[in-house]
Amino acid sequence: MKLTLRTRESFTAYTFLTANLIGFLIFMLLPVLFSLVISFFNWQILDKSAPPTYVEFANYKQLLGFSFSIQQNKLIVAFNDIRFWHFLWNTLFLMIGIPIGMAVSLFLAVVMNQKLRGILAYRTVFFLPAVTAGVALYLLWAWVYNEQYGLLNIILAKTGMIEWMKSVGILSKARAGVPWLTSAAMAKPAFILMGLWIGAGGYNMILYLAALQGVDPELYEAAEIDGANAWKRFWTITWPMISPTTFFIVIMSVIYGIQGGFQAAYMMTQGGPEESTTTLSYYVFQTGFKYTQMGYASAIAWVIFVIIIAVTLINWRFGGRVVHYE
Repeated sequence: MKLTLRTRESFTAYTFLTANLIGFLIFMLLPVLFSLVISFFNWQILDKSAPPTYVEFANYKQLLGFSFSIQQNKLIVAFNDIRFWHFLWNTLFLMIGIPIGMAVSLFLAVVMNQKLRGILAYRTVFFLPAVTAGVALYLLWAWVYNEQYGLLNIILAKTGMIEWMKSVGILSKARAGVPWLTSAAMAKPAFILMGLWIGAGGYNMILYLAALQGVDPELYEAAEIDGANAWKRFWTITWPMISPTTFFIVIMSVIYGIQGGFQAAYMMTQGGPEESTTTLSYYVFQTGFKYTQMGYASAIAWVIFVIIIAVTLINWRFGGRVVHYE
């Protein structure tokens, strides 16, 4: 039986896709399904004397459960796993940098969209942090934030800011500099500042730059003829036209923000000080590989997955209304 050209082409395509499909099944789909199964088990992976025990929804009840009580005429809420909610708050707090980073990325994209001499070199320089290995960047910023010898504290000392902070009581006189990574109050702002430096000129800037270059120049010419100033042209032309890109960046940034934070915490603070930089993803790592509670760690991971799905659906439901598709 002679095969048609379309059938032969389809067979060839599927043959080339087979290796990728097998890799996806072995290294992605099966481990994900396995983690869902063991989330219903109590499994101490290094304890050979205690095999996995089926506990139904006990892991999820422990993770998300809470109880009420009244003490001295006050309603007291007691969470079964208070650390999970604390780490969820840490994760959400660190996501404050998302809108700030998007604004900086858009500003840089507008600047990089200008017809200037050597603009390609500037674009490359701003994009470099995005392609640099994360471990190297976190080690670099750990040095920058060093209390005694860090570059940031040296700059603050040279400008007199350290002495001023000591004089007004912001900083203890016994301190050599600002304890960026050793103070619970300063660690999260330090992480946000680092994230802005790493991500502002990265992929979001490239996406915005591509969107800006897709805007028809005739729209700006017509608006300028009508007397619209630069801000009016941006708000009535640029912003609506790049709204699909903004919507996409919001979705991806929120997803990354919820499941991110592990590398920075692991390399720079080990989740400290006082667990102020421990995020949900780092909690999964601690539970699974430090305390070897694989069942409970899998339950945390699946709760994170549900949170991401819920937030994404909410964004699609309400965020899509402000997107200009034409």
